[in-house]
Amino acid sequence: MAKHSDTKKDKPNSDLTEKVLHINRCSKVVKGGRKFSFSALILVGDGKGRIGFGFAKANELTDAIRKGGESARKQLTSYPREGDTIPHEVLASWDGADLLLKPAPDGAGVIAGSKVRSVLEMAGIKNVMAKSLGSSNPINQVKATFKALSMLRSREEIRMTRGR
Repeated sequence: MAKHSDTKKDKPNSDLTEKVLHINRCSKVVKGGRKFSFSALILVGDGKGRIGFGFAKANELTDAIRKGGESARKQLTSYPREGDTIPHEVLASWDGADLLLKPAPDGAGVIAGSKVRSVLEMAGIKNVMAKSLGSSNPINQVKATFKALSMLRSREEIRMTRGR
């Protein structure tokens, strides 16, 4: 018997990879002891320019990861790339986390901190220099990275806006 792989769940997400970027455990002291809850920051991408992140909370760790993955799949977006790098330099800020992204020559690799590196690698960017300025909060760093990626414009877009 052949497997049915063309169901709605499998087909659009077949090439996507999921990565858990950050888990936060929170405890609440109640009469019977401590009650734990979890929040998860999940990254989903295809390595070809499509990427999304999800943040979810739940009383069980597996539920938080599952909900974060579902949220990330709903927010998939594409970004312009120029070969294996970004088209131009960009500076983005999100809640105290400032991020500077610069294009790098071939062979330079991804020069970035842990969370920013994960996002850029998952987006399929292979040569880039990034500097995180300010906050080291993982959620704000990821949001600043996504804001920086959304600020990128391809050469064609820039030419069109300049009327050439």
